[in-house]
Amino acid sequence: MVKSGTPASNIHIVVGDITNVDVQKKIIEETVSKFGKLDILVNNAGAAFGDDKYQGTSSPDSMNLLEKNLDLNLKSVMNITNIAKPHLIATKGEVVNISSIASLNFGALWHSYYCIAKAALDQLTRAQALELIAQEVRVNSVNPGIVATNFLAATGIPDEASKKIYDYVATQRKAFPADRVGVPDDIANVILFLADRKASYYIVGQCLVADGGSSIVMGMHLIDMKAAFSQ
Repeated sequence: MVKSGTPASNIHIVVGDITNVDVQKKIIEETVSKFGKLDILVNNAGAAFGDDKYQGTSSPDSMNLLEKNLDLNLKSVMNITNIAKPHLIATKGEVVNISSIASLNFGALWHSYYCIAKAALDQLTRAQALELIAQEVRVNSVNPGIVATNFLAATGIPDEASKKIYDYVATQRKAFPADRVGVPDDIANVILFLADRKASYYIVGQCLVADGGSSIVMGMHLIDMKAAFSQ
């Protein structure tokens, strides 16, 4: 952030486990103490925890994996927003949750628990929006598609393998109509839009997809129909 030109005095870092309630309280308390108020809360922490055999919900460790995904991707968002609520009401602030297209209406064995947690997060966004709009606090969500970040590395995939995956995915035009994977600025700009009350005042409780068009194409495009008809 400093390299991008943000003054160091405008940055405050709290190190800790975001699923820990004491850490959540510390983040909000120290932020308000340093800056005097809280205008915008972006719930950006998230990760996918799955089994290495991609067994869907049949993994022997299924309940533990589900809890880990819910703790980080759902429960931490709900709790830190509740902690921040009085400060956001005071400023008529904004909340932007970061969900995923994994929450949408298609299945994925490769990270079923993550998909479940993100679908629940979308419902949480709507519930929070209905609750808080009466206090003039808006809540919305961004649902990114594949974005080239360190997300894969955080799931245990080596950097070199992560780069190969992103490079390969970028060549799959049928699955990515925009002809590339996303970059962090693509999502940051959507967050800025939703956090800007003047630009997006009438948007409340919405899950805004930013995925280069991936979610508007179906898996059927992967089928070779000529080969199918020749059988």
